Amino acid sequence: MVGISQRMGLVFSTAIAALLLGVITQAIYGWVLFGFVMLFLVIHNTRHLMALEKWLLTSDHSSSSIPPGSGAWDTIFAHLARYVRAQTKNRQLMDLELKQLQNVTAAMPDGIVILDEADHIQWCDPVAEKHLGINLELDSGQQITNMVRQQSFVEYLAAHKFNKPLVLKQMRHHRLTLLIQLVPYSNKQRLLISRDITSYERIETMRRDFVANISHELRTPLTVVSGYLEMLSTEKNVDPEMQEIAVTAMREQTNRMQHLVEDLLTLSRLENALNKLNESSVDVASILRELYQEAESLSNGKHRIYLNITSEDKILGSREEIRSAMGNLITNAIRYTPEDGEIYIHWEVNEGKGIFYVRDTGAGIASQHIPRLTERFYRLDDSRSRDTGGTGLGLAIVKHVLNRHQARLKITSEVGKGSEFCIQFPEKRLIKKESP
Repeated sequence: MVGISQRMGLVFSTAIAALLLGVITQAIYGWVLFGFVMLFLVIHNTRHLMALEKWLLTSDHSSSSIPPGSGAWDTIFAHLARYVRAQTKNRQLMDLELKQLQNVTAAMPDGIVILDEADHIQWCDPVAEKHLGINLELDSGQQITNMVRQQSFVEYLAAHKFNKPLVLKQMRHHRLTLLIQLVPYSNKQRLLISRDITSYERIETMRRDFVANISHELRTPLTVVSGYLEMLSTEKNVDPEMQEIAVTAMREQTNRMQHLVEDLLTLSRLENALNKLNESSVDVASILRELYQEAESLSNGKHRIYLNITSEDKILGSREEIRSAMGNLITNAIRYTPEDGEIYIHWEVNEGKGIFYVRDTGAGIASQHIPRLTERFYRLDDSRSRDTGGTGLGLAIVKHVLNRHQARLKITSEVGKGSEFCIQFPEKRLIKKESP
């Protein structure tokens, strides 16, 4: 390919030759030829310059083709085309890397915000938008403190001590607890990283509550046992009647602690994800007849207890766990129903579901307490629970057993009239009794 300088040299040589011809010969055709050559150059260059300008004004150079050229312009446009192709390729590679980076950040559980030296938002990922209530399209360039207005966060930014993270609770857009940390990564830019620790905070709160509750539950019986032991060890001549009272009280308190430990071990076993459900055919009617005898013994004639079984269908599940759940509900009914009260124990199959319920004529439960009854150690009245010997874990055990069997607990109660605790087993858990 002939170079630009060679082509331009050829054109100008022709023009100069025509000019010299006109001067030497003083012939008019030499000047005419010179004029035609110059006019051709002007038109030729003007046309290509206009084509170049039109292409330069195109918004997307990569999608529009380089204008065709002739003469020296052909070489110029060829060089320009190669340059555009190289730039387009580089741009495509950068776009691909940026897309991959965005996919990576979107997959991360942490939110990322890029801030400039004045804490203006330059970029953020979707997680940060959710955490901090940012809309990148609308809020780009805004001060981050306009989005996150908690005083502790403003002070954290102003202090410039970013070696320790900051915990932000109850964000305005979501009920989230966030762990915030700033990481400087250049002279003028910083990364703001946000992590959702709501679940960890909830677990930590549950742990603190559990430790406080278990300490409270053990303190009373240990105090009673310790007090009587100190009395018996320091007094030489203890009245036999007083000694009997002390021994009886200590036995009751040790039994209470034993029940508490047993319930805690049961809950731990039920919550263990590795503890698979040992399924078998469970004869519900047989279990309820056993529990009815135990209820009569526990009541000791203080209540009127009725057992009604309308189906001999069985349940696929763990006999031990189902017996524990039903036994807890029956025991609670006896404990919290006054003397001369009535307790109804019922088992049926209705509309494809196994229905078990315990209904009593006790004091009833106010509606605001019902959603929290299955929480550990939740009690309506601590003194009443201590008097009845409850550990505060019975309904929590029932909830976990039912979750493992895809069953549902429904509680209805009316103050002054009594309560009903109903378990509904799904149809897939029912084992129909075969007809003889």
